[in-house]
This record gives sequence, C-alpha cells and structure tokens, in this order.
Amino acid sequence: MNNDLIENIDKIHTTPMGILRIMRNLELKTDDIVSWCKGQVKNADNTLRKGKNWYVYRKNYIITINANSFTIITAHRNTTSNYQNI
Repeated sequence: MNNDLIENIDKIHTTPMGILRIMRNLELKTDDIVSWCKGQVKNADNTLRKGKNWYVYRKNYIITINANSFTIITAHRNTTSNYQNI
C-alpha cells in the first residue's frame, strides 16, 4: 500500500481527549495509543481517503485520521465488513 498516509506515518498524532476517546471506544488498556494506531495503519486491511479524512480498516476497527494534519480523530469497532459503509 503506497499512499500519503503511510508516507507520513511519523506525523500521526492525537490530542489528550482523542486518547481518552479511543481508549473508551475500543476498550484498550495500552498506554501508547498513537503507537497502537500506527501499527494498525501499517497492517491495515484497507485504507480509504474520503474527503478530508483517512479511514483505516484493520480487523474489526475503523480509525479515522485527518488527512491534512494527520491527527487521529477517533476509532470505533467495525460491525460491518463493507469498507464503503462509513
């Protein structure tokens, strides 16, 4: 997969509120949410850019990343296998 998101993976970050939101939504216990998300991006099943955001699909997660600032906005569990249904 060769895209702008992978080329700029070192720029991916989030806010303190973003960390809490992701931990809550995915019930994660890790201390380093950004590294966890970067790992999901590197091993993504599918990555789509739609408008101003990237949508990273990995196993049963969808991670939303702003395409301009590379800020992780949120992450949710994916309850559908349809990658277009976002």
